[in-house]
Parts: sequence; structure tokens; C-alpha cells
Amino acid sequence: MPRIAVVDTARAEAGVLATLSAVKAKIGMTPNLFSTFAQSAAVLNGYVAFSDALTKGALTARQREIIALAVAQANGCEYCLSAHSLMGKGAGLSPDGLRQAREGTADDATDAAVVRFARRVLDTRGQVADADLAAARAAGLDDGRLLEIIANVAINVLTNYTNNAAQTVVDFPKVDVALQPA
Repeated sequence: MPRIAVVDTARAEAGVLATLSAVKAKIGMTPNLFSTFAQSAAVLNGYVAFSDALTKGALTARQREIIALAVAQANGCEYCLSAHSLMGKGAGLSPDGLRQAREGTADDATDAAVVRFARRVLDTRGQVADADLAAARAAGLDDGRLLEIIANVAINVLTNYTNNAAQTVVDFPKVDVALQPA
């Protein structure tokens, strides 16, 4: 049972209902995370706007999913691992690619640089070293992409922490937080 309930749609504000309806129209369902965020119109609308903005950046959908999986694994978020495993498949990640993302690696050199920098941002709480920035730039990541990686880490920390605190009921095919041996 969740510790923070999903919003009661019978009592929700019209604007919240409109946002939830738009989410459902866009992805075919209203995930429990969005219904939990809907307890606060500010949180729901802020998350949707930030998430939509990040889809228009330079990072590919695949790279955003790799970051989401790496961050969710590090934060032990079963909900996000489940959701992003499904979305990662949709973005072209193979079962091995999903596993690598959770481990903070990737076969593709650029994807590997993206997830390596994302993990450094997460692990150091943003206090990355000059060497981390230099390595990311040497791998071909420009400052715009570095900022998008930081933003993607931040938005995923928001969802991970929300789901971990709320104990949001997983409404995607469940993925175990524990990585099984390869």
C-alpha cells in the first residue's frame, strides 16, 4: 500500500484532471507516479513541463533512458526501473543494453560517456571533478549535453525519491532492483 496515495480524481482540480487526461492520451495510460504527483498541481505540472522540455534536447531517447536506468538502479527505485525498462526497450535497448545501463555502462562510446558522466553527477551530488568534465568533453560531449545530463539526473532523482518515499504501486511489468548475474 502506498504511503502517499494517488490523487482522488473525484476531488481533483480541473487543471490536474486535464493534465492527467493529456498524459493518458499521450502514452495510453496514467501511470501511478503521475497520479501521485497530482496531489500537488505544482509538482505534476512542473514535472510534465520539465520532462517535455528535456525530450526536445540534444540527448536521444535512448540516452535519456540509459540515464534513467542508471539513476534508478543507484537509488534502488523499483518503480522507475520497471517503467524505464519498458521505455528503454521502446527506445531500442536490448536486454543486454538494459542491464548495461543499470550497471552504468554501454557498448556505444557516446552512450557510455553519457552514462559515465551521469553516474559521476549522481555519485558526487554534482561535485564533479575537473577530470570528470575533461573526460566527458574528450568523449565528445559539449557543454549543452553536459547540462542536459545533469537535468536528466535531477528529474530522475525526483521520480526515484518520490516513488521510494511514497512506495508507489508499480503499474508496469515489475523489474527486481537486485541485478541478477549475467
